[in-house]
Amino acid sequence: MEETIIMAALSTLTSPQLTDITSSILSQTVHHRSRLSSLLCSPSLFSLTFHHLHSLTLTQKTFLISKHLLSSLYHLTRHFHPTALAPPHPNTTFKHRDLDAALLLIFLCDVHQENPGILETPHTEWREGLSKHFSETVLRQTSIGVHYGGVLLPYVEVIIRCWRFVGMMAGCLVKEGRELAAAPAVVVALQAVEVRGGGEECVICREEMSEGRDVCELPCEHLFHWMCILPWLKKTNTCPCCRFQLPTEDVFGEIERLWSALIKIGDGALNGECT
Repeated sequence: MEETIIMAALSTLTSPQLTDITSSILSQTVHHRSRLSSLLCSPSLFSLTFHHLHSLTLTQKTFLISKHLLSSLYHLTRHFHPTALAPPHPNTTFKHRDLDAALLLIFLCDVHQENPGILETPHTEWREGLSKHFSETVLRQTSIGVHYGGVLLPYVEVIIRCWRFVGMMAGCLVKEGRELAAAPAVVVALQAVEVRGGGEECVICREEMSEGRDVCELPCEHLFHWMCILPWLKKTNTCPCCRFQLPTEDVFGEIERLWSALIKIGDGALNGECT
């Protein structure tokens, strides 16, 4: 169901936008496959990465997958509401060691689901079995062809699996109902506009915004006094009028924001609503 909704959201993009996203995702996929292939071909690199992964706690593994998921969601959603997107999130930047660990962890989860017998052998034999499974997977996906579905579907499937894992674990790590501040980089980039006509009220202080005065315009196009909205956004990333969410620097908060936006667009497309 989630796969259908996300693909429906992507269907609302223009052909140039879809081509751009597909090219970007294909480039990222090739890079990740290259790193995973190098890891599986090198006994020493595989051993180092495996031991690093094994040394991580469940919380650390969850954060590793969360960073990977957030990076993937940024790629997938960058043409939706572009004015509301933040610069690359500071926690989506991977060290090579952590990227390799994340890719290996996701691959191990896939193998456990598709061919668990490989993981029932001694650890010393895993690399050979994983290498064979990796080659078969690449050949199978390559036979689909390089087109929208052949690139996007596997990418979306990985995102959904990561989302389910993070969603299951986040309940233990994140306090429900917490408020998150808007990302400073986004707040600094907010537009100042001149009030024309007057008469409109700032919903925070309930005072009129005078004609000719510079006020803050959020991406949802609601206006506020600067001295009112700045303290507000230090506490929460939502618009006081419509609850539109601005980007935040919290990894789990950003995942939830981007995922919710994607699902909302997909639901609208499936229900025949205009986006």
